[in-house]
Amino acid sequence: MIPLPLKLAAHLVDAMWTPITIGCSVAQTFRLQLPGHGVGMYLKMVDRDTRRSLQPEYERLVWLQGKLPVPNIIDFVTEDNREYLLTVELPGTHAADQSSSNSLPGIVQELAQALRRIHALPIDDCPFEKNLTIHIAEARQNMELGLVDVEDFDRKRSGRSSDSLYRELLITRPQNEDLVFTHGDYCLPNILLCEDGRLSGYIDWGNAGIADRYQDLALAHRSLIYNFGMTWAELFLHEYGLERPDREKIEFYQLLDEFF
Repeated sequence: MIPLPLKLAAHLVDAMWTPITIGCSVAQTFRLQLPGHGVGMYLKMVDRDTRRSLQPEYERLVWLQGKLPVPNIIDFVTEDNREYLLTVELPGTHAADQSSSNSLPGIVQELAQALRRIHALPIDDCPFEKNLTIHIAEARQNMELGLVDVEDFDRKRSGRSSDSLYRELLITRPQNEDLVFTHGDYCLPNILLCEDGRLSGYIDWGNAGIADRYQDLALAHRSLIYNFGMTWAELFLHEYGLERPDREKIEFYQLLDEFF
């Protein structure tokens, strides 16, 4: 049992805690189940000293309520230099679950349609800017603060320094941006599917904002390769509607993700 602010502890009396290890979040994440309740909860906790805040995810979830199927917020608390985000569990299984491999054609189509649904959100009133000027500045800041995990680089960049990757980032920066509302981390563990393969909802919105659509396309492509293979990653691009995908942008946004 982890000590909690009294405000949160009141929600969680007698809850059963299960740690969540899938994904790459720096936050401690637990699934919480109360006796006699069918629907669980998820609790994220992070020390603010890590310079990784849950505030951006909380703000985006507030903005997304009623727009997309995202977790409902129970509470967000900051106390003793820690942040706590408690949300209602969405039903379904994450799309990286290998048990879904027998239904991949339909699932890949659903993942593409689910991404188009995100990208179709109007951005006129969206307060979350993640254009390249901002995103590259954040990448540089993470590098200077020592937050870039060089041991976790993709295989093609293994052994390189963050400095060399940053120089490549500046050299290969695309000349234009096709701006839409993006998830920011559209990887298979962040997409939940119902038993019939239909979308249940999306989680982990901390990096969402107005950015080039290839921010999501590139990470989804890499995630599909990792989990199911290149054939399905290419089908995903086709189902999304790209007859001639921009391979340079795919490479660039996968490179950019190394800094986060």
